[in-house]
Amino acid sequence: MNALLLEVLAPVIAIIGLLYSLVFWNAVKAAPTGTPAMEKVAHAISLGARAFIRRQYRTITILAIAAGLLMILVYGFSGGDRSWAHGFEVGVSFLLGCLLSGIAGVVSMVVATRANLKVAASSREGIDSALKMALRSGTVSALVITALSLLGISALYLFYRVGMGLSAERIPSLIVGYGFGASFVALFAQLGGGIYTKAADVGADLVGKIEAGIPEDDPRNPAVVADLVGDNVGDCAGRGADLFESISAENIGAMVLGVALYPIFGLKGILFPLVLRAFGLLATIVGVYTVHAKEGDTPMGAMVRGYWITTAITTIILFVCSALMLGTSASTGVVGALIAFFQLSNAAPWFFFCGVAGILTSVAFVYITDYYTSKDRRPVQAIAKACTTGHATNIISGTAIGMESTGLSVLTVCAALFVSYWCGEQTGIAAGGLYGTAVATMGMLTMVGYVLAMDMFGPITDNAGGIVEMSKAPDELRKVTDELDACGNTTKALTKGYAVGSAALAAFLLFSAFLEEVHITVVDLARVPVFIGAFLGAVVVFFFTSLTIRAVGRAASVIVEEVRKQFREHAGIMEGTEEPDYAAAVDIATQGALKEMILPGLVAVAAPIAVGVIFRAEAAAGFLMVGTITGVILAAYLNNAGGAWDNAKKFIESGAYGGKKSPAHQAAVTGDTVGDPFKDTAGPSLHVLIKLFSTLTLALAALFI
Repeated sequence: MNALLLEVLAPVIAIIGLLYSLVFWNAVKAAPTGTPAMEKVAHAISLGARAFIRRQYRTITILAIAAGLLMILVYGFSGGDRSWAHGFEVGVSFLLGCLLSGIAGVVSMVVATRANLKVAASSREGIDSALKMALRSGTVSALVITALSLLGISALYLFYRVGMGLSAERIPSLIVGYGFGASFVALFAQLGGGIYTKAADVGADLVGKIEAGIPEDDPRNPAVVADLVGDNVGDCAGRGADLFESISAENIGAMVLGVALYPIFGLKGILFPLVLRAFGLLATIVGVYTVHAKEGDTPMGAMVRGYWITTAITTIILFVCSALMLGTSASTGVVGALIAFFQLSNAAPWFFFCGVAGILTSVAFVYITDYYTSKDRRPVQAIAKACTTGHATNIISGTAIGMESTGLSVLTVCAALFVSYWCGEQTGIAAGGLYGTAVATMGMLTMVGYVLAMDMFGPITDNAGGIVEMSKAPDELRKVTDELDACGNTTKALTKGYAVGSAALAAFLLFSAFLEEVHITVVDLARVPVFIGAFLGAVVVFFFTSLTIRAVGRAASVIVEEVRKQFREHAGIMEGTEEPDYAAAVDIATQGALKEMILPGLVAVAAPIAVGVIFRAEAAAGFLMVGTITGVILAAYLNNAGGAWDNAKKFIESGAYGGKKSPAHQAAVTGDTVGDPFKDTAGPSLHVLIKLFSTLTLALAALFI
């Protein structure tokens, strides 16, 4: 394959994907907007979301510029022949990663705040119309995020390759700052958005549902608009930056490992991750078009069908890319490479099996999460039954189920790493095992576009339901949005499971890339500095989680007092003769989230740097290793426990154990409230933290040697 064609293939496909997102976006903009009452509610949500994002990203921009300049100065004054040049390489790529990660988050929020109204209006035409509108709206963000990630990495690669005339094998180590920049912005975006959304949600639920006894999304609740705004700034903007960071970091990590195989595969081994991800973008478009609800079909059934079609297409793409780019046979030409693929002496089939292991891992995580968080399964029903004996037994049961769920999650990751490493070793290539784990990670992420579209579907449909409820639309519309919202809750839970699995595989990939950069082959935990670094890695994860959960509690308590005050001082609110002051709760949530996101973010960035500078590279590797293991297990626990509590509440609301307003329901609301910061703040923030540890140490590796 021509070298120039190979180098421009990924960015060209990314541009096509970016342009095609406009097709979906134009369809969203052209859709009906619904009634004036719907437009009024949607406008209030949009204003709140935009105000928060503007203030949040102003803070993040200041922090990012300061961090970028500091990296340049630290590298510059560290001495050495190329210290200033290396400082600028890391610093500039860091700032580019920050910029594009920020754009990804903002685009996700803008799309969601326009699409929520369109989905609410589409619900008048039935479930199929509303389903397509919600999923295709989410696909706009999915295509933009994936394409931007590829374009950023490709732009840096082509700048050094064409503009600076550097050889391909030198470039991956020069662009590692890009992944750190993406992680840096994603951490603060996820923290701020997660704290906002759950502070508003907890405040609205505690006073509205438990104390006042009014339904969810009732327009009499002063915190209801803040709650709906939170869906956009947390689940959309925060998650958009999170998955942008995942794609970027893992592509760069795989490229770094590809350098070790440059003598065998040449340029193909380095660019394989970008090419595979680019074609996965096209598979997403095809998969989304296959989703429609047939007569008697459920929205979830239609989306699962699209997921399997996307999986099948990406597996075929993986086969072709492996045969053409990772083959070691003497065959020439496309046909020859495809025929030679079936020779086990060729490396291509073994690397293909590695990728299939990654794809199967993503499927396994989806089903594990579904088992532990679906209201139709044993774990959630056990929690619901525990609610009949009180609040405490509900918390005990949910905690136990969350801990139990970590077992299958960890076994799945271990199996994927073992199989992919073993298959990679069968190639007979030195470092083939490590590259096999990289291909497994790439395989898992080939479907990231479709998974991201499913993830965005959740908050969009949640907002649509809120708009229908607050605008007092007919009950038929609410039935449609309720069905989509229930499906959206499931997709959000499933994508969190997917995020944990991808973070685990990616962490090993990036850990291996860090060892390559610092030229370490063994991390000796028997050495005291290394053991200290590992110990600190574990405790930082717990301390960070504590800070995020406490932040939600502090911000929520202020909103609770505000809602109580409005109910107390304005009796007309509950009678429906006076409109609540929605802006007050929005402003409180905004101020609380922006204030509370700083400390956990600084702890996450400062801790690995301090360990690396004081105890050097091997201790940083210990920090990275144990911090990653602890973070993956804790994230799985938080996500699944929170999701299970949420769906136990929904199971009771469907009529079980006395239904709404029963003692069991009140206990279930308590569990859901405890689980909210678990699954929507701390858990998702840990996904980012795990990869931030890796991208940060990889970008600053030269300072730790």
